[in-house]
Amino acid sequence: MFETLPKFAFFTGKGGVGKTSLACATALGLAERGRRVLLISTDPASNVGQVLETGIGNRVTRVPGVEGLDAIEIDPEDAAAQYRERIVGPMRGTVPADQLKGIEEQLSGACTTEIAAFDEFTALLTDREVIDRYDHLIFDTAPTGHTIRLLKLPGAWTGFLEAGRGDASCLGPLSGLEKQRGRYAEAVARLADASETLLVLVARPQRSALAEVARTARELATIGIANQHLAINGTMPADTAGDPLAASLRRRDEAALEGMPEQLRSLPRSEHPLRAFNLVGLAALRAFATGADFDEPDRLVAEDDGAAPLPALNALVDAIEAGGKGLVMVMGKGGVGKTTIAAAVASELAARGNEVLLTTTDPAAHLTETLGGELVNLSVSRIDPAAETARYREHVLASKGKGLDDQGRAMLEEDLRSPCTEEIAVFQAFSRVIRESSRHFVVLDTAPTGHTLLLLDATGSYHRDIVRHAAPGGQGRVVTPMMRLQDPEQTKILIVTLPETTPVLEASGLQEDLRRAGIEPWGWVINASLAAARTSHPILVRRADAERPRIATVRDRLSRRFAVVPLQADEPVGTGKLRALCAPPGIDRAA
Repeated sequence: MFETLPKFAFFTGKGGVGKTSLACATALGLAERGRRVLLISTDPASNVGQVLETGIGNRVTRVPGVEGLDAIEIDPEDAAAQYRERIVGPMRGTVPADQLKGIEEQLSGACTTEIAAFDEFTALLTDREVIDRYDHLIFDTAPTGHTIRLLKLPGAWTGFLEAGRGDASCLGPLSGLEKQRGRYAEAVARLADASETLLVLVARPQRSALAEVARTARELATIGIANQHLAINGTMPADTAGDPLAASLRRRDEAALEGMPEQLRSLPRSEHPLRAFNLVGLAALRAFATGADFDEPDRLVAEDDGAAPLPALNALVDAIEAGGKGLVMVMGKGGVGKTTIAAAVASELAARGNEVLLTTTDPAAHLTETLGGELVNLSVSRIDPAAETARYREHVLASKGKGLDDQGRAMLEEDLRSPCTEEIAVFQAFSRVIRESSRHFVVLDTAPTGHTLLLLDATGSYHRDIVRHAAPGGQGRVVTPMMRLQDPEQTKILIVTLPETTPVLEASGLQEDLRRAGIEPWGWVINASLAAARTSHPILVRRADAERPRIATVRDRLSRRFAVVPLQADEPVGTGKLRALCAPPGIDRAA
């Protein structure tokens, strides 16, 4: 792994590429060399505790069995609760109840949640006591789009606070931020200092993942984070043992690395081969770091080995089509193949003669590249945060700006420069997409889990506010976006996961989060399964055998409706290969 690192190291990349595995193995290796290490997760859907097999949470916690290694998962909800209490607590008993309630409402949105997590993140970057206590601070970050926003926020909020007087919509959150200007400026400088900060860009040896990480490298370099390292994770070993699938995977890896973007060629690089075991537990992490083999114990007990015929994706598409229209939301942790599954379902529905809109809320999604061309009846769009924010600002200035004098208009423009404005704009675009699904099929490829849950939180807040202010007796006529999401006749939630221990546990947690919001997932898709593919390669066979208890767990405990999609030898790009994922068993559309 990494023998030497500066004080701060950020592991980032597209979801599912192994950021957490590399970050945990690196932190473990440094600690076992006598270094004091703090491992920090900034992912709203963190699984550091699951990988290390210990409870962590939103507090610095000693990792059992590893001298010198502590960890913390920045939980946005816990951080927001503490942030709200720091602001509201001193006011209790001194401020009238109705005024206090208004302040609490200002602090209840997703904007406050983001600010609170960001505030905790910058505190760890600048807290002198923490910095002096540890030799290394290792950050396991959220998937790319969310991380870019997080790393840009210190500069964004610093500039806003220096230039503005505060956005009325963010009055509550900003009352806490205003006190932290110096900290944010220090965080900006630390991120840009190559002697103190290293950005580790983690990618699978796949064209899409490498293109994504190249964009990340360019974008973060523009804000001064130029000390970068490329880590290629999960390469197929050169010895393919005569197995056609393994040989195809090896050729795919080699072609992707040969054609990697120029942006990445000049970076220092390390490669980490595909292993036969899941990276869960200290023993597995040590084996991964040293290159040793490891016999993985089974961690998910199922009633049988799951060897029964595996249901295909076409059956789910048949059931979706039977509704005639509606919203299909494809959700899951980053890297499980949400974009591929969303594009496959949309392509198949369109090919059957249905009018379909395929859209995404994921800043890192590339639907056009995945589709690889046009298809009759299928239109594609993207909820672009920058474009939606610009549209929202123009609308507010055109409506609320009428009749204002120069000073009033200048104040309104200043309010609209707040990073919180993006939250409102994206929510409004999301609501438009939900309404459109009342006319035809809309397949929505969502951002990775944590970011999507924040969007749903905004949807829930809006719903509660509308219902609270509805006229007596008129609530039955109110239809909010949340109501549509809670109606299985109008919205079908597909949870996508991989047939591995941690992804299944994470998907189960997502399902519980949705249920708490009154949203019942409609079905599950287990993607990139070796158990559903044909292989004789020793590593791939071991991984396929390890998948079966996970598949059985989904079948027996988590969802009565699910499908298993085989791992593809070639990346499923283009409508032909995408539709092949939805083909009935025994029919090879890709041939």
